[in-house]
Amino acid sequence: MEALISLVIGVFTTCGVYLTLRGRTFPVVLGLTFLSYAVNLFLLVMGRLTIGSPPVITDGIMNYADPLPQALVLTAIVISFAMTAFVIILSLKAHMELGNDHVDGKHKS
Repeated sequence: MEALISLVIGVFTTCGVYLTLRGRTFPVVLGLTFLSYAVNLFLLVMGRLTIGSPPVITDGIMNYADPLPQALVLTAIVISFAMTAFVIILSLKAHMELGNDHVDGKHKS
């Protein structure tokens, strides 16, 4: 299970870095989204994978999941969604004003 999660995090990171280094705005936004997915998955895995354990300590249960990584990932998902929407609107505005969608804004389409 750990090898599969590590492979998925590596694939998300690789795709994110590759797309972030592209010259157009939409692949850059998609690459940043992939990087945020990789970081969220990494944070969740750092809380140890416990399957079938409750996230809240109750009487009589010795094995429980740590709720802090789950709360951090939930907060990060909300923030990354808002930032993705902001960056998409910002790139659309730049495309309308510059007439192209290159990241540096100097190329003609």
